[in-house]
Order: sequence, then structure tokens, then C-alpha cells
Amino acid sequence: MDKKATLLKLIPEQGILPLYFNKDEEVSVKILHALYEAGIRTVEYTNRGEAAFKNFTKLRHVCDTELKDMYLGIGTIKDGETAQKFIDAGCDYIISPGLVEDVVPVADKSNMLWFPGCMTPTEIIKAEKLGAKCIKLFPGNMLGPSFLSGIKELFPNLLFMPTGGVDMTKESIGGWFKAGVCAVGMGSKLITKEVMANQEYAKLTADTKEAIAIVNACR
Repeated sequence: MDKKATLLKLIPEQGILPLYFNKDEEVSVKILHALYEAGIRTVEYTNRGEAAFKNFTKLRHVCDTELKDMYLGIGTIKDGETAQKFIDAGCDYIISPGLVEDVVPVADKSNMLWFPGCMTPTEIIKAEKLGAKCIKLFPGNMLGPSFLSGIKELFPNLLFMPTGGVDMTKESIGGWFKAGVCAVGMGSKLITKEVMANQEYAKLTADTKEAIAIVNACR
């Protein structure tokens, strides 16, 4: 099975995609370990600060040497040049906050999975024509599960994953799964500012296990 197919199976099986950025390299690594300990096998590191690339290369090394079956995606990719930079650094897939067309040929050349951010049917149609397999519904808190319920049958061949505003509750997660998502992206509601600032890694592991349990109960 190629990596694309593996990820298109793994992300729905996992049910949540944790995403985060921290400017501190050591904190970034410890968060990755805490998520791994909870059973997570793929994570999105977001390209949101000056330290993102340096930290990403460190996380890639950690995955390759210590967390062998962990897949590492890169998020917040807004142009093809940056996509190429992270592909060269060993990312496993690319996630964008919008439909960034110049990312597509760069990813396709490396047979790499890419997730466009979309919030209208027009964008989703365009993304599907460009070859997208999974759509990131963003910002999820503005769209809501009812948006997906209203459009899902138009796109029988696409997977959907909301990011932004997915809460750590059965109501929030359950509402999205009922609407037909394959997984939910979870950032600051799971990997909170407090957890990062106070280095509460055991709490993060426990919270992640709880999020996975909520997802499994909602399917």
C-alpha cells in the first residue's frame, strides 16, 4: 500500500488529527511523545512561526528514530514553494488553510497527499477536480455540522475533516460524525495553551485518550 492510501485509511481509523505548533523545540518533541503514548499515529505540525521549519526537521528525526510508525504532516501551507521545502524535509502529507492551487502540482509530483481548506461548495468542486481526496472544512466553527449534512451527498467520493472549533465534548464531536466526517482536526481545544505552557504532558496523553474514546463512541 502506498503512503497516500495508508494515510487515507489511518486518519479515518484514528478519528482525530491533533495539530499544533510550539516555538520551543523540546516542548514540540514532548507533545509528540505524549500524543504517541495516547495511541496517535499521525499528527499535523503547523507552519505558523519562524521556528516551524527547524522544529519540524527535529520532529521528523524523532519520528524516524524513536516513533517509527508515526506519520508527520505539515499544516498551514499557503504556497507551492513552502510545500516543496517541507516535502524535501520529509513531511508525509500537506494541509492548507485554503484551496492553494500551486501546492497541487508540487504534491502530485511527489505522489503526496494534500488536504485543501474549503468552506464553499464551489471550492470543494474545484478541489475535487484538482484531485483532492479529503477536504479540510475550515473554519469548522463557522460552518458547523449542518453545512456538511447539507452538501455531503453531492460529494460521495470525498472524505471530510473539520478543523477549528471542534470541542472536547460528545455533543461537538458527535454532531460532526453524525454529519458524516471521517475525522476531526483538534488543535487548541486538545493541545491547550495551558498544557503547553505548564508542560502537562501526562494530562495531554489522558485528554487525547478521552478524545479518541469520544470519537469511537460517536461512530
